[in-house]
Amino acid sequence: MIRPHSHLRDYQKYIQTHVLEAWKSHKSIMLQMPTGTGKTHLLASIIYDSLKENGKRCVWIVAHRRELVEQIEETMERYGIPSIPKEDGRVRAMSIQWLSRHLADLHETPNLIVIDEAHHALAKTYKELWLRHPEAKKLGLTATPCRLNRRGFTDLFDELITSDRITDFIRQGWLSAFDYVSIRPDSKSQRLIDNLSKRGADGDFQTKEMNEVLNRKPCIERLYESVRQYADGKKGIVYAISISHARNIADFYRLHGINTVAIDSKTPARQRKQLIEEFKQGKTQVLVNVDVFSEGFDCPDVEFVQMARPTLSLAKYLQQVGRGLRKAAGKDTCMLIDNVGLYRLFGLPTAYRDWKAMFEGRLAGKGYRTTRKPEYMAAKQEKNQTARPNGPLEMVMSHELLWDYLNKSKPLTDYNSTPQEKVKPFKDRQTGLWGLKCGQTITAKAQYPTLFDVKGNLAAVRFEDYRTGIVDKEGKIRMKADRYKRMKFLPDDIVAVTDKNDKTFYIDLRCNRHYMDKLVVMKFGQIEILRAGRIFYSRTKRVYVNRSGIDRHDFFSRGFYLLIYDPFITPEFKYVESMEDSLNKDYVCILENDEESYYRFCGELPDGSIVIADGEGRYYHAEAGKEKRYIACLNPETQTENFKAAVSRLTSEAKERATQKQADKQRTQEKKQKERLTTLQNAVPFKSGLKWGLKSGERIIVPPIYRRIQKPIGYYCAMEENPNRWGIIMLNGKVVVEARYMNVEIKDNGTASLTIIPGKTKTVKL
Repeated sequence: MIRPHSHLRDYQKYIQTHVLEAWKSHKSIMLQMPTGTGKTHLLASIIYDSLKENGKRCVWIVAHRRELVEQIEETMERYGIPSIPKEDGRVRAMSIQWLSRHLADLHETPNLIVIDEAHHALAKTYKELWLRHPEAKKLGLTATPCRLNRRGFTDLFDELITSDRITDFIRQGWLSAFDYVSIRPDSKSQRLIDNLSKRGADGDFQTKEMNEVLNRKPCIERLYESVRQYADGKKGIVYAISISHARNIADFYRLHGINTVAIDSKTPARQRKQLIEEFKQGKTQVLVNVDVFSEGFDCPDVEFVQMARPTLSLAKYLQQVGRGLRKAAGKDTCMLIDNVGLYRLFGLPTAYRDWKAMFEGRLAGKGYRTTRKPEYMAAKQEKNQTARPNGPLEMVMSHELLWDYLNKSKPLTDYNSTPQEKVKPFKDRQTGLWGLKCGQTITAKAQYPTLFDVKGNLAAVRFEDYRTGIVDKEGKIRMKADRYKRMKFLPDDIVAVTDKNDKTFYIDLRCNRHYMDKLVVMKFGQIEILRAGRIFYSRTKRVYVNRSGIDRHDFFSRGFYLLIYDPFITPEFKYVESMEDSLNKDYVCILENDEESYYRFCGELPDGSIVIADGEGRYYHAEAGKEKRYIACLNPETQTENFKAAVSRLTSEAKERATQKQADKQRTQEKKQKERLTTLQNAVPFKSGLKWGLKSGERIIVPPIYRRIQKPIGYYCAMEENPNRWGIIMLNGKVVVEARYMNVEIKDNGTASLTIIPGKTKTVKL
């Protein structure tokens, strides 16, 4: 007998703690954990601790299939949890079908209700269970909290708890790495699947049509060839379309030497149990099934999974591939053979899934075909030589390449990964209301009678009270206005609004200010000014308005700030010393990336930073790339807030920074110059006509403008500009010694001897 709580892995302990904490504020929790990561073990620990804390408690475990009930009872017994027959027990494992017939006959009150494979928990019977036992804690377990029809689970569960991703479990060694091969996009099999047009009641491909198209000998032969090529001699599971399809596959495999059996819903329970046991013991090599082993089947040493059944259901896809990802002794990897192109709908098993959106019903657990290729496809052939370049299947991901990605913590960009999807509107057919979505994920539910326009992450809408406004992609209200007729987004965050009298006005979304005249946006680097008629406005929350008749020539861009000449600005402020005697004090200042206010310009410091003042008499120091910093005020209470003292200190600091900045700039320039000169040391003189220049290879670096040029020494060479008038140039052509000497001799020590007149020379350091 195993004590479950003593054998939990670290991530299971963390999840159990998370579940217990969540129960303090919510009655009903759904828990998502990938197939093969120990949901049942964790459940046993939760139940064991619950019963140990209070022996009178009653726990119900509900599953949607009889086979799962038997597995649960065996698991509880293995962990020493008393699962007594249904007539008298503290832990009851029941199918939802049995419970629906006997719910009124059960008189005990469960303290905890566990729903296994909880993605099925949407039937009325489950809702009845919630209504009859509202005080019981509920825990839903699933690897895939999603439905094909986009129905969420929030009507039954209050919160979703998710575990690590499949990539994390593989990296940590809890799940198996895999090789993934699939049919080619232009293959005959893929074309047959692409032409499947009929859908069943659940929204998936219709079984009858799939069976008619794919349950044929040529298709089954291709399935067999795939197993022989990629999983010869290995133990595996095949997922088929129908009972007939499964039996035909098994017959064909046996005929060609693979020990194979088929199991389906019509297989008698005793025979099914025997066949599964023989498979686990290795007496049977391959099991072909029809939705029997999608959930609850536990055989870790499965070495390959073959997908022969097309599906649009993400849950089915992950449940199927998950059967091969369990770890087992001697098992290094699992071969996933995708004969129906599922990864083009769902990505690899390791792809990111937005479980929260699916849980809330904002995203369907459905595959969407796309023509985009993931980046890892470029290297798909390099690490696995079993993939034939022109064979029917292609290697999508080898386990070696998978490990490369995992070790580099590099995300696997899949077909259906759309991190930069634009916001788009959608209309609910039943209600006629509009909502918003990114890709296939609903970000704002259908709730708007009218949706006027969408731009970026914003939408112009009419609300249920018929007022209009702007919302973001999640439906959060950014602005709510009156009951207007139309709204349209214009460039630069401006909205044109038409009222009921067909008159148009404009709203600046930056500061939510209304304008009756059409707006012109004036751009000065990153700073923008609006012009409406002859009036200028800043795009700050505290809006600057200039009605003095200025024009564009009165705006002065200074990089991180903009100065606007305004002789009528009041009141007077203090200025730094450099501006005390200046007549040009009448400037308003707009800062880059400051949406709060405009400021009075009080002067520039030696390092290019500035001092500004707001309308309340507070002074700030502003620098490029930094937030403004408060330094003083008009009526200081302390010496540190005194304007003169603060500016004196800042000026001293600015001088030091300016000096350092200039020195750094000089060093950088010298370094770059030296690097460039080093590349030119192979320069040689060349003659063009009567003049000489320098060239490096075929590139002319000094044009032929000199009477003579000597061979370079180091970074320098002597040149004669006029007869007996010599000077020195650098290899880049810069003159360092004017040409006025009778002779020049450049030495290796970095000096030069200059002859002024015969017998009189001087030495200079170059």
